[in-house]
Formats: sequence, C-alpha cells, structure tokens
Amino acid sequence: MNTDSLKHLPNIISILRIILIVPIISSIWAGNYTLSLILIFIAGVSDGVDGFLARYFNWQSKLGAMLDPLADKILLISLFVVFAFKDLLPFWLMYLVVLRDLIILCGAIAYQVVTKQLEMKPIFISKINTALQIILVLVIALKLADIHIADWLLNSMIGLVVLSTVLSGISYVVRWTRYTLSNKNNLNP
Repeated sequence: MNTDSLKHLPNIISILRIILIVPIISSIWAGNYTLSLILIFIAGVSDGVDGFLARYFNWQSKLGAMLDPLADKILLISLFVVFAFKDLLPFWLMYLVVLRDLIILCGAIAYQVVTKQLEMKPIFISKINTALQIILVLVIALKLADIHIADWLLNSMIGLVVLSTVLSGISYVVRWTRYTLSNKNNLNP
C-alpha cells in the first residue's frame, strides 16, 4: 500500500478526537461515567496513535501541528468546565486553566502581529502542565467510574496542576514578551 495515500491519517484522527468531545461531555453530564471513562481512554489512545503515525511515517504537517494540540486543549478545557459545573473540581481551578490558555493565545497573536511569524512550539513546563491536567482528568474519571481513588491523590493532582499552570503561564508571558521585543527591535533598525 502506498503510504502517501495515508499521510493525512494523523489529521483525520485529530479531527475525530475533536468530534469525540461531544459524546464524552454528554456522557459525563448524563452521569454515564463508565462510558465517559471509555471515551476518554479512546481519546487518549488516539492522541498517542496520531503522534506516532506522524513521527514514524514522517506524516507531519502544519495542519497537524495545529490540530493535535488544539484537540487536546479543547478536550481538556471542556472536561475542566464540565467537572467544575458538576462540582468535581473547584471553579477557580477551571478559571485558572482557561485564563492561562487565553493568555498564551493572546501572547501568540501579539507575537504574530508584531513579527509576522509564529512558531508553535510548546515549552517544557507547558508539556508537564498538559500531562498533569490529563492525569487529573483521568483521576476524576476513574473516581466517577467507581474506581477507588484516594482523596490525597486527587488533592495532590489539583495542587500540581495549579503550580504547573501558574509556572507555565508566567513562562509563556516572559517568553512571548522577550521574543516580541527582540523581533520588534530587529524589524525596526
């Protein structure tokens, strides 16, 4: 089989992961926590599969570089929102996570406006933050599916997410500011 005909498969998987968000949120809202856990697991596996396919077969694309993290962000933010409204996470944590992502988005837009270029490259602390958010979401999903999760684990995960969210938000603000000022000075000699 010609692998060129499959080069868009990682992007298709990312799009399907975005579509999967609706049944995940619906199942949580309806209280069908076992189904939501299964769907979250499928979304997680699909994230690994599309990344593996893109790297292994060199099927990376600009669209994929945007779709994959976008799918992750939409899923995570959706889960944080629904968990907050179901009183499974504090609202202040949901606001903190959403605010950090808005700050990053605004910084990226400002950088692009000033420099006419944009490099979508996450920093290390941001990768840690995303991993911790995923673990927190999984801990809550497991707990909802009647799998015993100790309260200390849930509380520890919340603390780690708060710490990494704040640190990554600050890191992005410093990074975008430094890059923007540096490139603005290079543009206006």
